[in-house]
Amino acid sequence: MILDKFSLEGRVALVTGCKRGIGKAMAVGLAEAGADIIGVSATLELEGSDVEKAVLATGKSFKAYQCDFSDRESLYAFIAAAKSDFPKIDILVNNAGTILRMPAVDHPDEYWDKVIEVNQTAQFILTREFGKDMVERGAGKVIFTASLLTFQGGITVPGYAASKGAVGQLTMAFANEWAGKGVNVNAIAPGYIATDNTQALREDPVRSESILGRIPAGRWGVPEDFMGPTVFLASEASSYMNGSIMLVDGGWMGR
Repeated sequence: MILDKFSLEGRVALVTGCKRGIGKAMAVGLAEAGADIIGVSATLELEGSDVEKAVLATGKSFKAYQCDFSDRESLYAFIAAAKSDFPKIDILVNNAGTILRMPAVDHPDEYWDKVIEVNQTAQFILTREFGKDMVERGAGKVIFTASLLTFQGGITVPGYAASKGAVGQLTMAFANEWAGKGVNVNAIAPGYIATDNTQALREDPVRSESILGRIPAGRWGVPEDFMGPTVFLASEASSYMNGSIMLVDGGWMGR
């Protein structure tokens, strides 16, 4: 039966940036499909978080970690701890990210460095380190969170645009090497979603009206819109997808 291919029973999924928003919805969706969840973000509570409660309510387990993805030492310490606690991780969701806004002429080095470290370098390292185990086993799923700015330049976010363009290239680069080894690497590109990252845009009446006017669906997306696509890419239903960037944007890129 086709629905059986969407089951994640017996799988372990690592979801970064899962404290709230899209990452939380991804984690809960994977749990509802049957996966046990490892969650990590810079400020995730080690016990009693909202995402933990939501995952436990599905009957699946949840283990929380904290990691500052802008700090290389913290990143490698997390990887070592997670591998020690969970020798077999079946699904990696690279959702953690940050955005810092400043016009290009004033965009400081520290903004650029932090965004590139969190959104690009950390995701490369996480994928390499957890992905090598998947390659050795001959099975695994990696899902990156890309962006509309994987395809467009954006305004006042040069570091973010550069990092999300790189995420698209990393998705294809890893897929090219790992597709024949049983590991599917794909990405989801959110459109304009009602999260912390878009709060400034939603509170700007001019920008908000302009954005909504271009979205054929006529609304901002919500985190729950990502539950289904994430489960699909994490499941056997997507076994012939490699290096794809799935748009979840209400039709924005079709305009």
